[in-house]
Amino acid sequence: MNIHLPEDIAEKLIKALKKAGSKEIGGILMGEYLSPGVYRVKDLTIQSQVGTTAFFLRMPLIVLRPLQSFFQNTNNQFTRFNYLGEWHSHPSYSTEPSSTDYQTMWEIVEDSTVGANFAVLIIVKLDEKQQLEGSVTVFIPNYRSFRGELIQ
Repeated sequence: MNIHLPEDIAEKLIKALKKAGSKEIGGILMGEYLSPGVYRVKDLTIQSQVGTTAFFLRMPLIVLRPLQSFFQNTNNQFTRFNYLGEWHSHPSYSTEPSSTDYQTMWEIVEDSTVGANFAVLIIVKLDEKQQLEGSVTVFIPNYRSFRGELIQ
């Protein structure tokens, strides 16, 4: 699966990562379906409460209003515009998902109230040149996952 990250969204992430420094931050991804296996991040949230240097606590209720606004702004075209997944930073570590990340994402895709056929996890950080570096992991029900590609 290819996930396109437009320049304006990448800049938003870079700004948030610089502000958070060594603390983990995150939010949700709202995306647009482009073609089979290809999506574009249209918007994202940045949770105002940051984590620690090694942990980010996801607060699901905070994202309801931005998600509802996204749906309204895209005329409830759910097959084209929808929740894509989650993102968070690993400022001091690899951009590979941790066991906690896997567990959190399995909970999302296995939750029938979420109704997701899949969920994407993007983990980002700034490299030594302050450029965005990231990984994409796609989670699908029945505890399956695979690597995607982040296209900037």
